[in-house]
Amino acid sequence: MDRFTVPTQYWHQLDDGRVQCDVCPRACKLRDGQRGVCFVRAREGDGVVLTTYGRSSGFCVDPIEKKPLNHYLPGSAVFSFGTAGCNLACRFCQNWDISKSKEIDTLADEASPEAIARAAEEHGCRSVAFTYNDPTIFLEYANDVADACHELGVKTVAVTAGYICPEPRADFYAHIDAANIDLKAFTQDFYRHTCAADLDAVLETLEYVAHETDIWMELTTLLIPGLNDSDRELDEMTTWVVEHLGPDVPMHFTAFHPDFKMLDRPPTPPATLRRARRIAMGNGVRFAYTGNVHDGEGGSTTCPDCGELVIERDWYRLGEYRLDDTGHCLGCGSQLPGVFDGPVGTWGGRRLPVVMSGSKPRPGAHTRSTRKVSS
Repeated sequence: MDRFTVPTQYWHQLDDGRVQCDVCPRACKLRDGQRGVCFVRAREGDGVVLTTYGRSSGFCVDPIEKKPLNHYLPGSAVFSFGTAGCNLACRFCQNWDISKSKEIDTLADEASPEAIARAAEEHGCRSVAFTYNDPTIFLEYANDVADACHELGVKTVAVTAGYICPEPRADFYAHIDAANIDLKAFTQDFYRHTCAADLDAVLETLEYVAHETDIWMELTTLLIPGLNDSDRELDEMTTWVVEHLGPDVPMHFTAFHPDFKMLDRPPTPPATLRRARRIAMGNGVRFAYTGNVHDGEGGSTTCPDCGELVIERDWYRLGEYRLDDTGHCLGCGSQLPGVFDGPVGTWGGRRLPVVMSGSKPRPGAHTRSTRKVSS
């Protein structure tokens, strides 16, 4: 076992000699030497190991609005990283070179949890984001990074598809302060045939995060022409969100561009995003946004009580800002839902790649706490 490979907890032995991974509903059943669909979790001996602990596909400082999170520490910088592999098989994946990688060379950088936390602090980042690929599959590494971050007062953000089993879900989200979760569509057919996944499992995660945790959550749906952008589906999705999660969970409708195995679909017209936003707001979603396009109205936030513009956005750049340090509207005094802690950040739309050097994962770092981390 090399220094990047650590034992994991969520698996059990089957009567036929195989071992089943219990991290996500895919439930990969492995013989010795086999890897799961995610590629990074593998059977070694009588258990399942994570093979990418302490290795990353790269590090970057981003605006928090890129995750996208519009109601979480606006204008702040977030230290972003991911590993390789994914437990979904989305045909339209726009990070496919990372998430679908089966090449260990993709993991060009290495860093211990403590090194990542220190780098985030040194770069002035309020938070660290597990992104580019799904943190579900590198849960042990993510949890240890989160613990190291919280020791330094740095928050943690999960960018995820929410495809995870109940026990590891409770473990993972106990380490998370904010999450953007993909609600990729609202039909089982789309999830089954386009993502090789299951909608119900994702809906369970959304309800868990909304009602069983203190995590700030926002949702993203990438709208693909002809597949998940009908009025009926958008109506059913947004109605469900309001009824099951509440009207204050922000929804981001973002534009698709042809990529990976879905090159036969056209890019999403901006009008489709605006239509989705209208449907969402008509069904009671108080904060609906358009993304991956220049749309000042669709990207900005208005106070739901007085209707005044409170956060102006153009893509990831902030303009006019009319909230106080705790998120109250300067016009009417109403509290905007979200996490607002101090003056608005000034990171802007920059993207700063970071090279990590000289850090090594610490032995035994996969031992993790299951305590609730307060946000």
